[in-house]
Amino acid sequence: MRFDKHFPTDRLKPYIKYFVVSENELETEYKVFPSPGLVIGFQYKGKLSTIKNDAEAKLSSAGITGIADSYTIFRNSAGIGTILVYFTEIGFTHFASHPANELFGLSLSLQDIFDKTLILEVEEKLAAAGTDQLRIKIMERFLLSQLNGMQADKLIVEAVKLIYQSNGTMRIKELNEKLFISQSPFQKRFRKVVGTTPKKFASIVRFNTVLNNLNGSKTLAELCYENNFFDQAHFIKDFKRFTGVTPENFRHFF
Repeated sequence: MRFDKHFPTDRLKPYIKYFVVSENELETEYKVFPSPGLVIGFQYKGKLSTIKNDAEAKLSSAGITGIADSYTIFRNSAGIGTILVYFTEIGFTHFASHPANELFGLSLSLQDIFDKTLILEVEEKLAAAGTDQLRIKIMERFLLSQLNGMQADKLIVEAVKLIYQSNGTMRIKELNEKLFISQSPFQKRFRKVVGTTPKKFASIVRFNTVLNNLNGSKTLAELCYENNFFDQAHFIKDFKRFTGVTPENFRHFF
């Protein structure tokens, strides 16, 4: 299996964190944990499915996954090849007219978001491409063709920055006060651009902060209180919702 990361051209850097080209010769079932941005995927060979309640749902070979507040189980066919596009937190709305929150918790065909003919054309080019560099160029050309020139919502950019500075522990009331905006209009703007509410987004940022520190030397109690959980029961419940297992089991088996 390989999972190779590539960074975008300068014009796309405000909107795209990175690309990943992934290949796996074996059929594999795996969990994907919540992350703070939307992701596009093109399977240039092989197939991908989601598993829920032991039922398998086959995905389109070109799809998009919205922000989610729990884990997703995927299963890939043997010999799969995928190129993934990881958007920045505010990136998706610069390419599509759909509000990002309409994709919350969903994995949809890209043909539901972009022109069907264009998506089929990109799929054909990716299938014929012989190198990762060529696949990245095909993706960059597609994304640049869809860039809509919309100005970034500076208030939401600042909100995302403040949430990250607090590692997701900032209270939403405090965030509203810092931004001098009332909760209702702020929440509406945030959901449209980022894809979920400020509170859920902050909880995802906090979860990923914990995840990044889980294999270090800190105890679970230290991680719990450093990340402003009310108590260990709350910490365990929150972590289990995101991963399906307790923090202790995660340390042993992941």
